[in-house]
Amino acid sequence: MHSHKDNYQALYAVGDLQGCLGSLKELSRQLPQDAGLRFVGDLVNRGPDSLGTLRAVKDLGAQAKALLGNHDIHLMAVAAGVRKKGRSDTLDDVLAADDGEDLLAWLRHRPLVIREGEFLLVHAGVLPQWTASQVMELAQEVEEELRGPNWQGFLADIFGNAADQWHDGLRGIERHRVVINALTRLRFCTAEGIMDLKTKEGLGGAPDGYMPWFDAPGRRTSDVTVVAGHWSTLGLLTRDNLMLLDTGCVWGGQLTAARLAAEPQARTLIQVKCPQYRNPLD
Repeated sequence: MHSHKDNYQALYAVGDLQGCLGSLKELSRQLPQDAGLRFVGDLVNRGPDSLGTLRAVKDLGAQAKALLGNHDIHLMAVAAGVRKKGRSDTLDDVLAADDGEDLLAWLRHRPLVIREGEFLLVHAGVLPQWTASQVMELAQEVEEELRGPNWQGFLADIFGNAADQWHDGLRGIERHRVVINALTRLRFCTAEGIMDLKTKEGLGGAPDGYMPWFDAPGRRTSDVTVVAGHWSTLGLLTRDNLMLLDTGCVWGGQLTAARLAAEPQARTLIQVKCPQYRNPLD
């Protein structure tokens, strides 16, 4: 049976890279050569080579799809001149590069969500009220803004912790803020889906009345397997319908790839140890 080049025999989801190009190269050597790759966001920032990492993922072409994380959106906003650089940012190489504009244009056209059969890939999480198809629709609304002519203006208005709760009646920028906060920053929320966007600790760190987004009762995406990154203090967490893959590469943890197999026991992991570039509490 001959498969054409987009039809990869195995698909692997890869956790947050954060500019750790060396770890990506080492991981690539351990993956099957014909594997399709799905990066769950935060390609850049805090690690040593944001520029090289962006180039490497872009150069994978049809073999890879990458979605947007909070650090990727932050980079776009800094490049647009609507957001200040953070103290621990490592983005100057991208901003100064000859191909920087091309790379940023490519980044702006990445999705916020990827659907692969029964897998729903996002960077951070999903609110309990949303179904998988609703997540796709909401992500698409934001993607259209990021790809549109007013993307700089959109990024100027999109940040803020106040947009912490979804209502079906939300419109315009208020609606899009909640979508971006959930898909790229969510860790804890209440049963009603009110987000806590400040706490960064692991499971024990939940504020009163809050829980990890994936434990919210009646979560409407529990019928698919949600694959995410973002939560490095939590580390690897796998359940039959959940795969959290940010294993703290930039903090000296590991870079993790997980096979997207329908049967949970077939979801093998490939991990590489990473040098420590940052202290997570810094």
